[in-house]
Amino acid sequence: MDYVSALVPPVVMAAFFIGVIRVIVKTQGGANKGKEDAAVDAALARAEGTRRASAGTDA
Repeated sequence: MDYVSALVPPVVMAAFFIGVIRVIVKTQGGANKGKEDAAVDAALARAEGTRRASAGTDA
């Protein structure tokens, strides 16, 4: 019975990992893709603006 208790945690973690990957793959694209892309673009632009502003004040 020791082998069963040794195999349960890896099997549970593998099942959870497969579930997470399936959710990630299913949520890529679809109807909200444009909205998600716009949110990421806005966040990147905001971060870039903050980086440039802080670089300008340091010089």
